[in-house]
Amino acid sequence: MKDIPILEKIPGLDIAIKAAQDAGDAILEIYKGEFEEFTKKDDSPITEADLKSNEIIKDILSQTKHKVLSEEDNDDQSRLSEKTIWIVDPLDGTSDFIDKTGEFTVMIALVKNKKPILGVIGWPTEKTLFVAQEGKGAFRYSNEEWKKITVTTTGELSKCRTVGSRHHLSDKEKAFIKKLGIKDFTSIGSSLKVGKIASGEADAYITTTNKMKEWDSAASYCIISEAGGKMTDMFGNEISYNNKEVHHKNGILVTNGIIHQTIVDEFKKLE
Repeated sequence: MKDIPILEKIPGLDIAIKAAQDAGDAILEIYKGEFEEFTKKDDSPITEADLKSNEIIKDILSQTKHKVLSEEDNDDQSRLSEKTIWIVDPLDGTSDFIDKTGEFTVMIALVKNKKPILGVIGWPTEKTLFVAQEGKGAFRYSNEEWKKITVTTTGELSKCRTVGSRHHLSDKEKAFIKKLGIKDFTSIGSSLKVGKIASGEADAYITTTNKMKEWDSAASYCIISEAGGKMTDMFGNEISYNNKEVHHKNGILVTNGIIHQTIVDEFKKLE
């Protein structure tokens, strides 16, 4: 694999890319065969692929000495005293993995002073990576080539291509999307929704759920920001990371930046 065309890489960039790739390869091996699924205490699904990916990622990231906040590990909160930590979702889109849609990802972010400064999303079935480093832009690796990616310049909501959850789209979200006058809506699994917006293939992602956690968005945050877009909660408030409470209480809004405030303003009218 060619090196990502970023000069002055921060320590950890190549390590995170390798971790996402190796974990993705292991996930694919399991995906191709028979696997068991289990249910966690919160009723969410888990497979051996989640656990294997977690093990590989933590092993590779351990060379950096930063603590890791991962979906699949018990959080002892010792990370709260650290300025820099990794935030990892070893398999984002477990339901899509189980349903064999191919739309699942590996997410790795390096967070410093509560902001993601590095984001890597691996899409194993397509041998694709989305990668960004603070101040250096966002890149997509596919067909063995790195390309810089940027968001669209769409400014009209009626022309907005919106993406949303395949498994968790609520009636409230459907009604709000309709109210905005958005006609072009596609359901997509995992963090690929943000990958599409960062790549200019969609314009907005709206979710009002309070179930998303820091590992569901940390890598995406850096990638969308560096691609020229924006991620906030549904009220337009900044999102921060490495907090004691890991839930995003007020949903997530990801856009090309241009239509962001309009959607926030419309949402506030509902509340």
